[in-house]
Amino acid sequence: MLFDVLSNIRVAPRTWRMVLEGDTEAFSAPGQFVNIAVDGKFLRRPISVCDYEEGKMTLLYDVVGEGTRWLSQRAGGDRLDLLVGLGNGFDTEVSCDAPALLGGGIGVAPLLNLARCLVAAGKSPVAVLGFNKGEDVVLVEELSALGVPVYVSTVDGSRGSKGFVTDALRENNLNPDYFYACGPLPMLKALCALPIPGQLSLDERMACGFGVCMCCSLETVNGPKRICKEGPVFKKEELIWK
Repeated sequence: MLFDVLSNIRVAPRTWRMVLEGDTEAFSAPGQFVNIAVDGKFLRRPISVCDYEEGKMTLLYDVVGEGTRWLSQRAGGDRLDLLVGLGNGFDTEVSCDAPALLGGGIGVAPLLNLARCLVAAGKSPVAVLGFNKGEDVVLVEELSALGVPVYVSTVDGSRGSKGFVTDALRENNLNPDYFYACGPLPMLKALCALPIPGQLSLDERMACGFGVCMCCSLETVNGPKRICKEGPVFKKEELIWK
């Protein structure tokens, strides 16, 4: 499916926000992703959807290699080939009143649309965002505009709590009844040790993006699952940590 680039700007040293125009009807839940064709590359690049509405989508991505570097060079008026509405997103209908939205690094991206959906459902989420440095912090203003309280942690202590998302939870005496999380595996593993239920979005290198190639499979308590198809979101109790 073709999408037109409306804007593509740097919002942190290696983080970019791209707004695309096109058909978004395939999306059904926050936490889904797109797979973007990159010139000169055989494999597409999977990118989490940060936010979407009818006819418009926002992506937040880090430049980490040749593919995302090429993506950062796209400008308004360019056209991209996307596979859309991929993966199973977050379940926002679980029984909870004040969930925590926990993001680490570029894993904060899907939390914006998730927060929008939760607020629309009458829930009162709080967001805790973790980054390496203060200059890496993104999405605070956008989440705050939805009325979501936002707490920040940085590894170097230059902004918010010093340390990780778990440190910010403890330091700010936050006691959520549920959590939604996306970020690096060490962070997700630490969150699974918390005595509260939750859902986690896993980041993985993918090829097809829709479950055919099987290269992103992982073992769960219910047998092998494909991150791109049955995921990327899994319930905490499904995951096996080795």
